[in-house]
Amino acid sequence: MTTQTMAHPPIATSAEWLEVRKALLEQEKALTKQQDRISAARRRLPMVKVEKEYTFDGPAGEVSLLDLFEGRRQLIVYHFMFDPAWDKGCDGCTGYVDALGDLSMLQARNTNFVLISRAPLAKLAAYKALKGWDRPWYSSFGSDFNYDFHVTLDEEIAPAEYNYRSQSGGEKGEGHGLSVFFRLDDDIFHTYSAYARGTENLTDSYRLLDITPYGRQEDWEDSPAGWPQKPTYG
Repeated sequence: MTTQTMAHPPIATSAEWLEVRKALLEQEKALTKQQDRISAARRRLPMVKVEKEYTFDGPAGEVSLLDLFEGRRQLIVYHFMFDPAWDKGCDGCTGYVDALGDLSMLQARNTNFVLISRAPLAKLAAYKALKGWDRPWYSSFGSDFNYDFHVTLDEEIAPAEYNYRSQSGGEKGEGHGLSVFFRLDDDIFHTYSAYARGTENLTDSYRLLDITPYGRQEDWEDSPAGWPQKPTYG
């Protein structure tokens, strides 16, 4: 007879397990419906025009924020935490990029995805090669971009607008997050940002689309009139 000393879930019969599993399923369904309601509310957020010109260093040279859209309507930026003084990127951000799935659905739905960090491009390129990544990664070194979107929170440059992140507990130094932008012709608008644990499950195409103005663009979604939508499996 084996004595089990390690911690483990309680042991039950199949009937007992099914009863508690069905009760949990009701909670899971309620959570899914609440997530759908939040995504619908997010699609109704207003957007703010980006008035400042930002430039970034990339593998092909200097590019603008508009260039990062690559002609698409929406842009998702993951603010990868990489201080200019570091030789390697943040472990948490590294885990996030490692967890990213196939994001080809984003491009099929008029959305681009890039990484941006404050470290110089040479350091980003070296770390990218070390990790074997192929995600597009740009350097914001020397610009206000990280400060303006509240992922660098030191005392060198104060954010130009109200820093809701620091007011809600952000710390000094480098941080990570996600920001979403929308393009009307050549005008760019900021629509959404999330930080800390608000980004940890945004690693697949559906979850990333959920934080954009157009969402998943499927006909079951509660979206404003005129939003692009098509059959879910069409």
